[in-house]
Amino acid sequence: MARTDGQRRTGDRVQEAERACDELGAALKAVGVCLPSLGLDPVSCAGSAPLGLIELGRCNVETARALAAVLRARTAGGAR
Repeated sequence: MARTDGQRRTGDRVQEAERACDELGAALKAVGVCLPSLGLDPVSCAGSAPLGLIELGRCNVETARALAAVLRARTAGGAR
């Protein structure tokens, strides 16, 4: 059975969220940060109009501080 335009848009939104999640994971890894629970929020990807939210999840104190340090360094460097 052929997919409707609505089904295509729905699938596109979820695929876009998957790509964004992969990009974020790769960028974090490049600066030495790993969010172990990073992934798509399954509830937001369900239904007739999925949002495709990315779940950043939980991390330990060390990871939170590493992420904060990377963000502070970026801010201090004046990069945009």
